Amino acid sequence: MENTYNISVFTENSIGMLSRISLIFTRRHINIESITVSPSELKGVHRYTIVVNATLDQVQKLVGQIEKQIEVLKAFFHLDEEVVYQEIALYKIPTSMLAAGGDAEKILREHNARILSIEPEFTIIEKTGHSHEIESLFQELKSCNLLEFVSSGRVAISKPMKTLEAHLEDLKEN
Repeated sequence: MENTYNISVFTENSIGMLSRISLIFTRRHINIESITVSPSELKGVHRYTIVVNATLDQVQKLVGQIEKQIEVLKAFFHLDEEVVYQEIALYKIPTSMLAAGGDAEKILREHNARILSIEPEFTIIEKTGHSHEIESLFQELKSCNLLEFVSSGRVAISKPMKTLEAHLEDLKEN
């Protein structure tokens, strides 16, 4: 049975790493739903957060293949309930849609979205949350002449408390 898994990969920041990791998914015919790369809590170590819909067996094999890459320090996988996660989205609407008492203002309040920038011709709105919340706001803002939309991939932190540093210490001992 397929589930949504969050794969965290901790790696050195080297050229071509993203390409090599995505090739592993391509070879196994598994689609990446989202991918985000950022620095981690350790200097010089980057974190890839990859979201996939797959079976447990597929995810275990993926993580095993990923860990075979020389620059990969450690890789983990977790179900949605084992992580805290968010996405961020930016929306651009005409500033004229924010007139007092207008629909746009009401929509923003209902969705707990915030205004980042008000320009003469357009306003930039930010929403953080889960993908269904971002999609819901997107659907409502379409009625406000939505000019532009962009959404990030998921960022996630696992609930289990063992730190990356502790995992790396375990690897050194073994």
